[in-house]
Amino acid sequence: MTSMRIFKLPRILSIAGLFMLAACETPVVDSKLPDMTFTHLPRLQLNVASVEIDDRYKPPLKAPNVEHSFTTPPASVLRRWATDRLNPVGASDIARLIITDASVTETKLKKDTSFTGTFTKQQTHRYDFTVAATLEIVGSAGIRKGFAAAEASRSQTTPEDMSVTERDKIMFGITETLMRDFNAEMDKNIRQHLAAWLR
Repeated sequence: MTSMRIFKLPRILSIAGLFMLAACETPVVDSKLPDMTFTHLPRLQLNVASVEIDDRYKPPLKAPNVEHSFTTPPASVLRRWATDRLNPVGASDIARLIITDASVTETKLKKDTSFTGTFTKQQTHRYDFTVAATLEIVGSAGIRKGFAAAEASRSQTTPEDMSVTERDKIMFGITETLMRDFNAEMDKNIRQHLAAWLR
């Protein structure tokens, strides 16, 4: 009996090890963010022959600006907004969306070094978002016939010990909220100032 136990012990340990490995296996988390689109909104039927996008915002590509490091930069979302929402249904004139701002700046916040602060999960950074654009109607002679403009800003603080995935999700969420504000403002101004070109 003793010899049988000695031979069976390695087998028992290997089986136990397999169960432990299975229990410790970490599920794969899909960190891919969804596409930010505006296809769920009604298209603005514009009496123009075409829609153009003129992106005049040039990212500095250095601190304090950080929009260039985003998975979904605000400028690309503004371009997607124009593609999804502006529909040319006319025979003349051009509707041109001019992007003038699509920035995100990062500011490091002062850390509380007091005794209480050491036991508190602190906010370490603040991100300031701004988007601004003008939709103009241009005639065949290159003369502006009308325009509507909109701007939106948001700020967000983030906690210490934040992972890259968590940061990306937070930035995506605030960009989504920012664009919701922009869309509401631009929609209102188009209907007010460019009503003559709406069908």
